[in-house]
Amino acid sequence: MNAFDFDKTIYDGDSTADFILFLVSKHPQLLKRSGKVLASFLRYTSKNIEKTEFKESIYTSIFPYLDDIDRDLKEFWDKSITKIKRFYLDMSMPDDLIISASPDFLVSECMVRLGPAYVIASKVNKHTGLYDGLNCWGPEKVRRFNEEMPGVQIGKFYSDSISDAPLALIAIESYLVNGNKISQFPHP
Repeated sequence: MNAFDFDKTIYDGDSTADFILFLVSKHPQLLKRSGKVLASFLRYTSKNIEKTEFKESIYTSIFPYLDDIDRDLKEFWDKSITKIKRFYLDMSMPDDLIISASPDFLVSECMVRLGPAYVIASKVNKHTGLYDGLNCWGPEKVRRFNEEMPGVQIGKFYSDSISDAPLALIAIESYLVNGNKISQFPHP
């Protein structure tokens, strides 16, 4: 099984940021809710809250105020599916694992369009914006992988970020993706 990080690895950019910007452009009234997000951002950058809490504050400021998030999600991917990188489209297999810190419902909707793949991502309720567990990032990716796929070996792993070193270390081969350039993942 090959495994891929999502954002900046197979998706050209940050899908969560793109989705939030899409929602705000489509529903400008959401800007009224930006005060809570700014306050959380300041608390996060000063290390007073963890990443999960910061992201949750964004999601809870937006998702509950949408009339039809499923429609918005489909419209977003109608427009953004073109941001999936060619290298992934050329090598994707039905048993791929996509593992991401982005919300599971966001990544899963994309993968429905691309074909079968197993998705492990941050469990976020798309209606409330609340997390069920931790942000699926760094060591949490390894924990979730071992929990959801016991006994499975990752053949090749691709990521854009050194924060994925814990997952890269358990793969047989690991690669760093920088734009469209793929190189060996630097191991400590």
